[in-house]
Amino acid sequence: MIFCVEDDAGIRDLMIYTLNASGFRAVGFENAKEFYTALADTVPELIMLDIMLPSEDGISILKRLKADARTADIPVIMATAKGNEYDKVIGLDLGADDYLAKPFGMMEMASRVRAVLRRSGRAAEKPQLIRVGSLEMDLNEHSVTADGIRVQLTLKEFELLHTFMTNPGRAFTRERLLSSVWSEDFLGETRTVDVHVGTLRQKLGGCGKYIRTVRGVGYKLEV
Repeated sequence: MIFCVEDDAGIRDLMIYTLNASGFRAVGFENAKEFYTALADTVPELIMLDIMLPSEDGISILKRLKADARTADIPVIMATAKGNEYDKVIGLDLGADDYLAKPFGMMEMASRVRAVLRRSGRAAEKPQLIRVGSLEMDLNEHSVTADGIRVQLTLKEFELLHTFMTNPGRAFTRERLLSSVWSEDFLGETRTVDVHVGTLRQKLGGCGKYIRTVRGVGYKLEV
């Protein structure tokens, strides 16, 4: 079980979707109070901890975790504001195992989680397969097959398809896709999403029809 402590509901939901679709079990909490209530009953394998939280911030929570023998050995990945070197240093000095600078990609997050769990010995490497219809994505090999044929994708095409495949049926706006795949500080336009979706559809062949245009909204993947 992975605990995600993040007060932004949109980011938290996307984190949980991605982790669950990547073979983990994940639940989210908006604040320290909710987190501590769950922690009293369950000791997670790893904690994703945002620093900027209402009431009690992530640094304070981390201190409490490391001071308690029951939770001191739980791996913690901190989420820090981009460019905030101070928070990064403090978190690592207090015992955090890794950090992610916001905004971060969901694929990067899942990769960091797997790496930290391997280092901590809390999880063995195992195949991470996502299947939707005739599409299959192997996260360990970073490969995609469509109708049994291996497809060569760029990194952004892979991350875009991963976002769709871990949220089948969910409609994404172009702005949301830019934020989750390219990051919020990307200077390009939403046309970038349209170009990548068009290329992705072509590369996926018959499976390209799974990526549907939602008029007035954006795109979704549906079989």
